Amino acid sequence: MNYILKILLAAVAVVILAKLLPGVSVDSYTTAIWVAFLIGILDSIVKPVFVVLTLPITVLTLGLFLFVINAVLILMANSWIDGFSVSGFWTALLFSILLSFLESILYKVLEK
Repeated sequence: MNYILKILLAAVAVVILAKLLPGVSVDSYTTAIWVAFLIGILDSIVKPVFVVLTLPITVLTLGLFLFVINAVLILMANSWIDGFSVSGFWTALLFSILLSFLESILYKVLEK
């Protein structure tokens, strides 16, 4: 139950950011749920592989390269889900940063 609630909150965050950022669009709420689900799957399966493969550059940049990895995951979700569009790398980078920030706020509000 908790996982489903987190997916729904992430979908709300995706919809909010799609309305705020000019380079991001989501066709429907169902698409936003699929985007949130896919990003969760990519974060749990693909991201650890990317982190291990790019460990030297991540250490060299003091962890800032993790933002690049998050942007690549957003672009992967962009290419796999019809109805979800991100205009480019820099938009994906900003979207991933704001998505993490907004999700953390929504999760904290839910805990109270």
